[in-house]
Amino acid sequence: MLIAYAVIVLGVLGLIFGIILDFASKKFAVEVDEKEAAILEVLPGANCGGCGFPGCGGLAAAIAGGNAPVNGCPVGGAAVAAKVAEIMGVEAGSGDKIVANVRCKGTCEATKTKYEYSGIQDCRAAASLIGGPKACSYGCLGLGTCVQVCKFDAIHVVDGVAVVDDEKCVNCGKCIDICPKGLIERKPANKEVTVLCKSNDFGKTVKENCSVGCIGCGICFKECPFDAIIFENKLAQIDYSKCKQCNKCAMKCPTKVIKPKERKVAAKPVVENTTENK
Repeated sequence: MLIAYAVIVLGVLGLIFGIILDFASKKFAVEVDEKEAAILEVLPGANCGGCGFPGCGGLAAAIAGGNAPVNGCPVGGAAVAAKVAEIMGVEAGSGDKIVANVRCKGTCEATKTKYEYSGIQDCRAAASLIGGPKACSYGCLGLGTCVQVCKFDAIHVVDGVAVVDDEKCVNCGKCIDICPKGLIERKPANKEVTVLCKSNDFGKTVKENCSVGCIGCGICFKECPFDAIIFENKLAQIDYSKCKQCNKCAMKCPTKVIKPKERKVAAKPVVENTTENK
């Protein structure tokens, strides 16, 4: 009898707890947006934060709620944007790929140094010591802090200067946020012509510190037929919305600080010699 009584009591308690849990699950249930779940399913899951939201879940919620564009994922690119647009029932739209760009050309050979740095191999640590070892207080320190934070192997230090691989860069913004000099900016990947300097020093000081810095001479401004060169704080900059990649500014720049667009040279046809030797 005691065993039967115990079984009955446990059964009743189980039934009561089941009713309570069922009520609680319905009362406090969090509604899941089907679109949000579907969007999260197609996002790459990198959780890099390049979209400006806290991970892929944050972006999915923002897109589903109409607070972010369907092409808001920099990692997924056009392919993911198309899938998200299909889920949302809108057009994905098209846009130029945006990549990071290190505005410095001051290699170990081109720039002078103030002292020999032997501290922690971190740009932020070096910058805290009177701006770092390089004579140009605006230049890339080349210790690779940006390389360490890049999850996509898209940036490397070459001869003392960080260089971005446009093919691998997904515009996550990690390198931009970490650079203590503020040297890394965004630019359209299809715009190769760019001023690789951010020094606001006067021309004389720039020449003393670096052989490839912008001296603010204004020649590029005069040569540009599209009004795409602007000057701010003694420094030339390019308005990418106007630049036609004609290379005139790069060709005339006396310090060669403006990177030109590479021109592909057509291969010469091979002419077979059909003359028979006699």
